[in-house]
This record gives sequence, structure tokens and C-alpha cells, in this order.
Amino acid sequence: MIIAVATLYATGIEIYRLIQSQVVNLSDLFLLFIYAEVLGMVGSFYVSSRLPVTLPIIIAMTALTRMIILQSKEIDAVNIIYEASGILILALAAYIMTLKDKISLEKLQYRKDMTDK
Repeated sequence: MIIAVATLYATGIEIYRLIQSQVVNLSDLFLLFIYAEVLGMVGSFYVSSRLPVTLPIIIAMTALTRMIILQSKEIDAVNIIYEASGILILALAAYIMTLKDKISLEKLQYRKDMTDK
């Protein structure tokens, strides 16, 4: 609950800052998207009492993307490649975790079918 309240507070501060400056950058939108993902993760935890591993991975991918956008003018090309590689590795990890969940569901369905016979 503390994480949700803190995230809502940070979102409010960010929206207030955007209204004051009257300028919205792509990095600001990514930050708001990160806040939305954190709230989604907290909501998912309260609904299912477990934390899906893919949600923090997606948040990390969004954070790396935001970092690339924020530093794109001052950063070396090699560092951008490293950060983009990190995003690729995280995307592969999220895909693998999705496959793991799908295989687990298929196993559960198979076991249920076998016990019903």
C-alpha cells in the first residue's frame, strides 16, 4: 500500500511540474508510464497475492529506454549499444518467462484432463 501511495504522490508531483512548465517531453511520458506500470504491479499483487516476474522486467525495460532518451545527446554510441542490449536481454527474459507460464498452464490442464478421465 505504501508503494501505491508513494507512486501516486510522485505521479501528482510530476503532473504538477508538467502543468507548471507547459512542456511535455518523451522522457516525461516514459516516467508517467513507469508510474502506471508500478501501480499495475501493485494492483496485480493485491488481486492475486503474487508478483508476476514479467512486470518488473517490463518496468526495467521502460526505465532503460527513458535513460537512453535522456542521455542520447551526451552519451557515447557504445553506451547506447550496451543499454539497448540490456533492453534486448530483458525482452528475451520476459518472453522466456511468458513461455514458462504458458507451459505451466498446459501442464495443469493436462493433469486436470487426466484426473477427469
